Amino acid sequence: MAGEITALHKRNPIKNTVGNVAAQRRRQHAVSVAKERREATFRTKRRCNEIVNIDMDDVATNGDMMIEEEPSVLEAQTSSAVENLKLALSLKGKDAVQNKVNALRDLRRLLSRSDFPVVEIAIKRGAISLLSQCLSFGSEDEQLVEAAWCLTNISAGKSEETKALLPTLPLLIAHLGGKSSLSVAKQCAWALGNVAGEGDELRDLLLSQGALRLVARMMMSDDASTVRIASWVLSNFIKGSDPETAAELVKIDGVLDAILLHLKKPDVELTTEVAWVVAYLSASDVAASMLIKTDVIQVLVGRLASSNSLQSLIPLLRSLGNLMASDDYTTDDVLVPGHEITDSIIRSLSKCLKSDHRGLKKEAAWVLSNIAAGSAGHKQLICKSEAASILLKLLNTEQFDLKREVAYVIGNLCVGPADDGSRRPSLLMDHLVSFVRNGCLNGFIHLVRSADSEAARIGLQFIQLVLRGMPDGEGQKLIEGADGIDAIEMLQYHENDDLSMMAGFLLDSYFGETNGLDE
Repeated sequence: MAGEITALHKRNPIKNTVGNVAAQRRRQHAVSVAKERREATFRTKRRCNEIVNIDMDDVATNGDMMIEEEPSVLEAQTSSAVENLKLALSLKGKDAVQNKVNALRDLRRLLSRSDFPVVEIAIKRGAISLLSQCLSFGSEDEQLVEAAWCLTNISAGKSEETKALLPTLPLLIAHLGGKSSLSVAKQCAWALGNVAGEGDELRDLLLSQGALRLVARMMMSDDASTVRIASWVLSNFIKGSDPETAAELVKIDGVLDAILLHLKKPDVELTTEVAWVVAYLSASDVAASMLIKTDVIQVLVGRLASSNSLQSLIPLLRSLGNLMASDDYTTDDVLVPGHEITDSIIRSLSKCLKSDHRGLKKEAAWVLSNIAAGSAGHKQLICKSEAASILLKLLNTEQFDLKREVAYVIGNLCVGPADDGSRRPSLLMDHLVSFVRNGCLNGFIHLVRSADSEAARIGLQFIQLVLRGMPDGEGQKLIEGADGIDAIEMLQYHENDDLSMMAGFLLDSYFGETNGLDE
C-alpha cells in the first residue's frame, strides 16, 4: 500500500533503524568525524612547542634569544633570524654547524608563537629555501631536527603557509626512509602530518610520493612518541570519503599487528592516537573486513570498559560503531548475547550515555543503535539493562540531535525481523508497550514536528508501530491524547513526497473517520 512503512534492512555500512531512512546521511555519520568533536580531541594540524626526544645535549638552552612582545619588534626579530640563518649557511669552518643550529633555533622559537603572524614574515623573507638547504643529507641531527621543527610550525599555519612547504616535501619524505635517525624522522613526519591535514590535494601529493608506507613502518617502533606521531599522521592520510588509502594501509605487512599491540598498552595518549587510526580504517569496507578478522573488537571493548578519558572514548566508540555497521559478523558472532564481552559493551555504553558530554552520549547512542538492530537476544539484553531507562530520559530531555539518535535505538528495540518473508517488520510487543507506557511517545511526536526530514520520518515510523502494536486500540487514543494527529497533519502536504505519503497513509488508515476526512 502506498505510504506504508516498510521493514528494517541493513544499510552498508550503517544498519538501518526504524525503517528505510536517510541512508546517505547515516553513511556520512560512519565515515566522518564531526568537526566540533574532532577539534576538541584530535586536531588536524599541530604546532610543535617541545622537542621530539632528540638524543643529544639540551638544545633548548644554549644561546637563548630574548623574544619581545611588541609586533614591530617581533617582525624585526623574525626578519633578523632569517637573515642570520642565511649568513650561517654561507659560513665555513669548525663553528659553521653550531652557527647554523643557533640560527635555526632562534627562528624556531619565533615560529613557535601562535599569537603573531611570524610565519608569514619568515616565508616572505625566504625561510623555506633556507630550511630546505638545512635538510640536506649528511647534516648533523641537531640541525636536521631544528630545520624540520621550523617547517612543522610553518605547516601548522594558514593554508597558503602550509602550501609553501611544497619544495621541501621530497626531502621531508626521504628522511623517513631509514637513513636518518629516529629523532629526525619523527620531526619530519610531524611536518608531513600537518601538510596532509591541509586537504585532499596535498595529501594525495604525499601519497603519490610514497609517504604512506614510510610512515606506516614507524607504527612498528617500540618508541611510544614515534607511534603517537605516526598514528596521527596516518589518520590525516586516511581520513575522508575515499577508502582506497585505508585499504592500502591495512594491507601493509605488520600494520594490523602493530595496531593491536599498541591498543593493548597502558599509555592512554598512545592508545587514543591508535584508536583514531582504527576509527578511520573501519570506515572503509575493505579495511573493516580485515580488522574484523583480528581480535580488534575484543580489544576495543576492553579499552572502552577501562577508559575514563573523553579523548580516548570517542575514537573507541567510533571504531566499534563502524565495525558493527560494516558487517553482521561483529554483532552476530562476536557480540553474542550471554557472553561477557556483550554485557561489557552494554555496561560501557550505558556509562557513556550518563556522561555530561553531549558528543559522547551521541556516539554511544549510535553504537547502541547498531547493537539494537541485531537479534531479538540483543534487543532483550538492552531492554533489561540500565540503558533502557537512560534512553527514555534522553529522548524526553536532550537536545534535538541526540534525541534523534536515541530514537533510532528505541525504534530498533521495538521491531524484529520481517514476518513470512515480507518487508513488513514484526513487532516486539513487550518492548513497544514498555517504552510507550513509560513515556516515550511525546519524544517521537516532537520529532514529527521538527523541520528535519529524517527525524520526522523516524517519528512517523514509530507512530505507526504504536498504532499497529498497542493492545485494544490503545494506540489511537494515545496518539490523539498527545496531539499526534495534529503533528501528522502538518506533514500531509510536505515537500518531501515520502513524508507526505506516510502521513496520508497513517491518517487514512487510523483516523479517517474521526479526523473529519470524509467531510
